[in-house]
Amino acid sequence: MATISDEFLEATDLEELRDAGRKVISANGTAIALFHHGGEVRAVDNRCPHMGFPLSEGTVDDGILTCHWHHARFELSCGDTFDPWADDVPTYPVEVRDGTVYVDPSPTRDRPAAEHWADRLETGLEENLRLVVAKSTIGLLDADVDYRDPMATTLEFGTRYRETGWGPGLTILGCLANVIDDLEPADRKRALYTGVRHVASDCADEPPNFDQPSFSTSDVSFDRLKRWFRDCVEVRDSDGAERCLRTAVATGRSEAEVAEIVFAAATDHPYLTAGHVLDFANTAFESLEHVGWEFADDALASLVDPLTDATRSDERSSWRQPIDLVELLEDVYGGDVTETSGLAALASEGDGDEWTVPDDFRATLLSDDPEVIVDALADAVRSGATPEDLAAEVASAAATRVAQFGTANEFDDWNTVHHTFTYANAVHQATRRTDAVELYRGVFDGATSVYLDRFLNTPPAPIPDPAEHDTGRDPDAVRQNLLETFDEDGRVDEAGRLVGEFFDCGGDPAALKRTLGHGLLREDAGFHTLQNVEAAFQQFDDATRRFGDAASERAVRTRRIPMIATARYMAAHFPTRREAEQTFTIATRLNRGEAIHEG
Repeated sequence: MATISDEFLEATDLEELRDAGRKVISANGTAIALFHHGGEVRAVDNRCPHMGFPLSEGTVDDGILTCHWHHARFELSCGDTFDPWADDVPTYPVEVRDGTVYVDPSPTRDRPAAEHWADRLETGLEENLRLVVAKSTIGLLDADVDYRDPMATTLEFGTRYRETGWGPGLTILGCLANVIDDLEPADRKRALYTGVRHVASDCADEPPNFDQPSFSTSDVSFDRLKRWFRDCVEVRDSDGAERCLRTAVATGRSEAEVAEIVFAAATDHPYLTAGHVLDFANTAFESLEHVGWEFADDALASLVDPLTDATRSDERSSWRQPIDLVELLEDVYGGDVTETSGLAALASEGDGDEWTVPDDFRATLLSDDPEVIVDALADAVRSGATPEDLAAEVASAAATRVAQFGTANEFDDWNTVHHTFTYANAVHQATRRTDAVELYRGVFDGATSVYLDRFLNTPPAPIPDPAEHDTGRDPDAVRQNLLETFDEDGRVDEAGRLVGEFFDCGGDPAALKRTLGHGLLREDAGFHTLQNVEAAFQQFDDATRRFGDAASERAVRTRRIPMIATARYMAAHFPTRREAEQTFTIATRLNRGEAIHEG
């Protein structure tokens, strides 16, 4: 709705308007369509709010204005739309004085832009309307709304309207929130739009989730609640598990305690659903760091179904034959896979000790003897290595598998090394949240998956050595060349080489992140590619925190490898049709008031 101001301008002669039926005027840079219908004069913005078609070329019948481009319909007097995908059209107050029509082109709008776009965001989510999502996310950030607000709205929607629980859409939303500060301002809008549209798509045609309540007691001990939750997950009792987890949140258990409950269950069987379960759980906790712990109840409860419905790698032949890797791991864990006595005993031996990474440790993790790998990890625990210490090493080894992925392999096997990398990264991030002994199992499981991926590095693609490509070129030119590799199919090794050259030429890592982020978000990037880039950024940042500017070969390689790996992964999956970017561009132009339809 609009409030009349004192700025009425002369628009047209009433008789001329009655005879013509409509007329377009320009006032303060805005094209306004005047209509004479049913004995009344009405004025609306001439741009259809859907796609910008001139409404003056539409049809008015029985008080309804219909746009001829996509047949969006509007109530002429107030501008409200009949079609949620179209948005309402702004109206303008009119007066008739002595046979002349006057229009107020600058009325005071009753609703702030942020409120309008927040409502439209909910419509876009509910109806799975990509253009509405694009316009609303852009509009909210243009109105200086913090990205966390629309993220919270989307998180609530995604956990409420997806019966099967946490999925790829919410993971994408969380991943992009994690990298949003690394992006250019325009790409932050792309990131929010990408996350929201994936959640809307995931929830489309899904039945809603019906919550199980928490127990009406606060007297259950932490250890008992943790045991109940794990037991329910073990027998795939999702209702019981949900009640336990909601009770943990409702009774005020700390984030670290709730994380321990979740990650213990997520590692009771190795590498659940190709690593997705633990990765989803980690992203849920990361998402709560953005929007606040007050959303923990529904967000974490949405992890239950992925846990109880998970595929268990200890039931897969690849983990049992020709070497029984599960038995090898159980010997370390303490026998029964649901017990941690063995790991706890190993960890107690290293209490108070500070572990030093052996020079050959990375090579051991990438070797082809699983017993040697498991023994090296067990010795590290015994020597004082924390879950975080070891998770960092395993994540780096997993990134190396991606960086050295041989392009002669089947294309789908990119996802095999990718899953190991994002799982290992999730374990690493989880160790910052809780020091629960169960996370050692995530480390061992991740290392086992690194071992299983070894044939995908046969022969290994070469990783550019530090200073191998110090061409002296301008790093900005190297970044531009990197973007260009994403415009052509199959330039995988060139993308990796260019990242190495960028570092060798003294390029700023923040600029490289902006370039990779832009290259990612202009594409119709899939779930795995979006995950891969986020994991690479996290591993680069973690390596930078650990090593600083240290110039040792180990430090330099650890920083470079995840960025080389993700550039290769991106190049393998690009270019795409860029349909989402087309929608984003249209939404940006519409929100700016630019013409979309020419003619």
